[in-house]
Amino acid sequence: MGLFSKLGQSADLVEGMADRLGIDYGEVIAKDPEAEGRKFMRAVMNCSKCSNQDGCAELQAHSRQLTETPEYCRNSNMLTHMQRD
Repeated sequence: MGLFSKLGQSADLVEGMADRLGIDYGEVIAKDPEAEGRKFMRAVMNCSKCSNQDGCAELQAHSRQLTETPEYCRNSNMLTHMQRD
């Protein structure tokens, strides 16, 4: 998989996980585009290094809502914090 494909897949997974946790990423970024955009890119980079992207995609395919991130999620702390805000 090429770099841009991997980053695109990772962005979709980050957004999908946030959505399933009840986080509206568009709303979050709109509040502070520069800072939140950087956080989003860090989350995408973290996700791109995950060895369980297929499992995450499968989880998201079968789950419309989650109460917490899976144990393996490299963005768990960030998403949990966003969930509380």
